[in-house]
Amino acid sequence: MADAPDDQANGLRQMTAQPRPVKVIAIASGKGGVGKTNVTVNIGVALAAQGKEVLLLDADLGLANIDVMLGLHPQYNLLHVLDGSKSLNDIIVEGPSGLKIIPAASGIQKMAELSPAEHAGMIQAFSDMDQHIDILLIDSAAGIADSVISFTRAAQEVIIVVCDEPASITDAYALIKLLSKEYDLERFHIIANMTRNVQEGRELFNKISLVCDRFLDVNLDFMGIVPFDEDLRRAVKKQRAVVDFLPRSKSATAFTHLAKKVAHWPVQKQPRGHMEFFIERLIQASLDIA
Repeated sequence: MADAPDDQANGLRQMTAQPRPVKVIAIASGKGGVGKTNVTVNIGVALAAQGKEVLLLDADLGLANIDVMLGLHPQYNLLHVLDGSKSLNDIIVEGPSGLKIIPAASGIQKMAELSPAEHAGMIQAFSDMDQHIDILLIDSAAGIADSVISFTRAAQEVIIVVCDEPASITDAYALIKLLSKEYDLERFHIIANMTRNVQEGRELFNKISLVCDRFLDVNLDFMGIVPFDEDLRRAVKKQRAVVDFLPRSKSATAFTHLAKKVAHWPVQKQPRGHMEFFIERLIQASLDIA
């Protein structure tokens, strides 16, 4: 952790491992409470059930909860990677359908206040992983914290989760505006969560799309909806992914449909499709923010 970020990046450039094309997808939201993590977990489990090798990074570094949502009890987490006592391979835990999860620490202020060097050092640990990955899902924190910006800028695709609340819409627009105006991101996928039907979800999308079309130069894609579903609430209480617990429920069907869309997104082999490039881009994003 004592190395400077530039030195870490130079080391990554010298890696001789075979290229590993991987889809790197960040899931974000303008505010908390919109169901972002639940969406991420269920899409991840659905992708794994479809035969994809999926790694889910809990990137809400100070308020991690993916392990809690799935009833897992990891012995180690990213804090142990930060202090050098464990590698990423050591801390990965397995969830439903073979989904691999990198747990973060919860309630640890240090994790929410990483320096650029610590952030870069933590991410460099990805270069030591020896596991094949098809898709890396990043469950970012809510809002516009530095870590959110870093992860979304490093990803190939960005999914924004919204719900039918005024603050959700305005904060989602604020996040898109920041990423577009300050960091030149142009493409965003929108998921409308907890809606009554597709029409309501489309209306939520249109609200964001209209203001973005007026003030920003971005391309928005309406991925679809996740309907309000009591079966989803039941799954949450059981600490289970609904696609695993109640696969025939309305919400599980929606998550499976969304996962199939993600699975069909092309892998960007050059220049943004390698895990090594993801690491370097994330390091650079951290440096730019600092």
